Amino acid sequence: MSEIRYDRMRDTHVIIAPERLHRPDFGTTIENESLSHACPFCAGNESMTPPEIFALRDPDTFANEAGWQTRVVPNLYKAVQIETPYKHHYGMNEYWEGFGAHEVIIDTPNHRTSMRNWNEKEFVDWMKTLGQRVADLRRDNRIAYLSLFKNEGRDAGATQAHSHTQLIGLPIIPKEEREGYVRNHEYFKSTGKSLLESILMQEEEANIRIVKSYGDFSAFCPYASAYPFEVMIGSKKALGQMDTLSDESVRQLAALLMATFKKLERQLGNFHFNLLIATAPLQQDTVGEEVYSHINESSRFSIRIMPRIYHHGGFEAGTGVIINPVSPELAAKLLRESRDV
Repeated sequence: MSEIRYDRMRDTHVIIAPERLHRPDFGTTIENESLSHACPFCAGNESMTPPEIFALRDPDTFANEAGWQTRVVPNLYKAVQIETPYKHHYGMNEYWEGFGAHEVIIDTPNHRTSMRNWNEKEFVDWMKTLGQRVADLRRDNRIAYLSLFKNEGRDAGATQAHSHTQLIGLPIIPKEEREGYVRNHEYFKSTGKSLLESILMQEEEANIRIVKSYGDFSAFCPYASAYPFEVMIGSKKALGQMDTLSDESVRQLAALLMATFKKLERQLGNFHFNLLIATAPLQQDTVGEEVYSHINESSRFSIRIMPRIYHHGGFEAGTGVIINPVSPELAAKLLRESRDV
């Protein structure tokens, strides 16, 4: 029997409908991708991308040459760009010039198609690179909000096989994100706890949607999961944001991410997915002093992994209500029982 569940984190509703699991369009595979000498993200092809912004690289190597572990370059097909004038035009047709940041984090020099293959050090390097870019862009007071996301596989919107992550910085905060910050703050103000903290406490007590816990982080299938086998990793404490996490927090998170992807792989095989990293507003004046002053406590760090193994249709597009054919309780049980080594 189906259920209409309320997602308290995102203020949306989801329909959990196991009967839909038997539709013939369920499931997907990743095409085998062979190494392409024309791949602009592979080591040795640095001249095929714009000049790098940042890189973790070996000593005695130079920018825009081989010898790196992660590399950040401007997106060649920018949605927004830092060179555009920072101008806001008012009136009935209000708009900003196309100002912002759009960067590609090349996750690895090797031509790999999946995060599932990474070792713990690669996860650590990836997170440290993201943290450095957030810290750098935080210093630009024109940028109010950062979106950190990863699309892997065609069903998730990826257009490049080589493993990469994207960062988009905007001079505005999207409506859903702004409302989320305020909702989190109101909950924190009334309870003294963050919403994610309360959710994690309840999940760990019930222990039916927890996938795995490690250190200060827990991986769980959200009660109102919008995607089959959706996993959220949340921090149990106020540990800061992407650019302020301690080295120990990064290490714990890397180990838990690696274990979670191994569990997902054992259940789903090769799968397409989107990954989102929660980010806090960068500037106080965009959300107000009261919200901003408690942002680390109210808006906890989290990562959301959304496998794209089921195609949404017109109902979802028209209503904003997602139908998920796999209950999070079943998904968590299967993942929890899967070996992660």
